[in-house]
Amino acid sequence: MVGLLGLGFVTDFLDALGVGSFATTTTSLRLGRIVEDDDIPGTLNVGHAIPSLLEAILFLLTVPVDMLMLCTMVPAGGLGAWLGTSFVVRWPKQTIQRAMALSLLVTGILITLRQCNVFQSDEAATSLSGGFLLIAIAANFFIGSLTSLGIGNYAPTMAILYLLGLNPKAFFPVMAASAALILPTAAFRFWKSGRFDRRTAAGLTLGGVPGVLVAVYLVREMSVYWLLWIVVGVLIYSSQTLYQASLPKKES
Repeated sequence: MVGLLGLGFVTDFLDALGVGSFATTTTSLRLGRIVEDDDIPGTLNVGHAIPSLLEAILFLLTVPVDMLMLCTMVPAGGLGAWLGTSFVVRWPKQTIQRAMALSLLVTGILITLRQCNVFQSDEAATSLSGGFLLIAIAANFFIGSLTSLGIGNYAPTMAILYLLGLNPKAFFPVMAASAALILPTAAFRFWKSGRFDRRTAAGLTLGGVPGVLVAVYLVREMSVYWLLWIVVGVLIYSSQTLYQASLPKKES
């Protein structure tokens, strides 16, 4: 149980820094052969639901966020998760994964160039309006619909909001609130079906709560300069994992 508590702490700590928790937890569970593959999705949603809710609440209380942006983008993400499944699942999963991998990589390169002062830009905004807000709402709907393919919302949301000129610290309340709307809904369905590992889910929850508390404080105090380098790392990591997931599976 100690190992599961540690896994919950680390994965939800990284989640609150923007890395996301699903890919890291799935990798750990599979490497350790802790949970049957069929029960991993339910275990992730149930185990990370409460830490995700806590994360959203803390970011909303401690990080300034524009309410218009929050109250439009977050419901759009939830609506995308609810309605988008019917049409997104018809698209080739491999094509979506590779396209997103490329877009995240390009965004990471653009941020790196800015960090190295290759080109100058104005100070990032803390809110979006007009056409930029409409683009962000549509993008969050689309990102929400991708949850049916097992693609997390953090890295794509980071990429879109940064390219629209939003301050990196303003990413986190929007991302966390979107996840807090999606995960508990999915967790409730998995709980009713019983398709999850109860012991592992409990460990993720109990370890994840303190992980979120530590990370949220760190994000609030971190300078934007260093936060952007973390964003670059997240985008490159997510790009690599998406590309790897798109490769044909080798026959065992």
